[in-house]
Amino acid sequence: MSGFRADVLTLFPEMFPGSLGQSLAGEALKTGRWSLNAHDIRVHGLGKHRAVDDSPAGGGAGMVLRADVLANAIDAVASPEDHRPVLLMSPRGKPMTQAMVREWASGPGIVIVCGRFEGVDERVIEGRHLIEVSIGDYILSGGEPAALVVLDACVRLLPGVMGKIESGEDESFENGLLEYPHFTKPREWEGRTIPEILLSGDHGKIAKWRREQAERLTRERRPDLMGKNQD
Repeated sequence: MSGFRADVLTLFPEMFPGSLGQSLAGEALKTGRWSLNAHDIRVHGLGKHRAVDDSPAGGGAGMVLRADVLANAIDAVASPEDHRPVLLMSPRGKPMTQAMVREWASGPGIVIVCGRFEGVDERVIEGRHLIEVSIGDYILSGGEPAALVVLDACVRLLPGVMGKIESGEDESFENGLLEYPHFTKPREWEGRTIPEILLSGDHGKIAKWRREQAERLTRERRPDLMGKNQD
C-alpha cells in the first residue's frame, strides 16, 4: 500500500473528493492506496463570523486571506516533522510539469492550500514556505479545481492505481513529446481507416511510426518542447 497522504486547506471542503472519488482514483481511495482530507480554513477564522479575510493593505479591489488565519490552518495540518511539500495553487506560480508530478507522487504526499478572493497575504507564503504552483495561464474562481488536477495527476502514478505501468510511461510529456495518435476498432469509420502499419504486426516499424507521429505533433502544436527535457 502507498503511504501517500493528501491534505487540502479550503473554504469549501465539500468540493472534495469530487471527481477523485470516481474511477481508478476513487477505487484507490477506497482501498487505502492513498488518503485525502479536506480541512475547512474557516474553522480558524476570527470572531463570531469566523472571518478569514480582510481588505488589501494599500487599497484595491477584493479581499485577501489573512496570514494569521491561514498560518493556523496550515500548522494544524503540517507539523514541523511533516516533510510533505505545502503547495499554494496560484496563477503566478511555477507551471506544473509531469516531472514535478512524479516527484510529488514518489514522496509521502502533499498539502495543498486553495486560495480565494484576491489572493493570500504574502507573509504566510514566506513564513510557511509555500510553493506556488500554476496549472495554466488563466484565472479560476479558487484553487479547488486546480488542487483536484494536481491530485489526479499524482494519484494515477501511485503503485497499483493504473492497470499497466506502461500506461503512465508512454504518454504526453513523459519523454518530452506529445503522445502519438491512437486507433481501435472498427477498422474503417466514416471513410477513415486505421493506418496499415499499425495492423502489420511489425513492432519495430510500429514503434518507429509512433515516434515519428509524436515528433510531428509536437513540432506542430508544442514546438517549445522540441529538443528539451521536462524540468
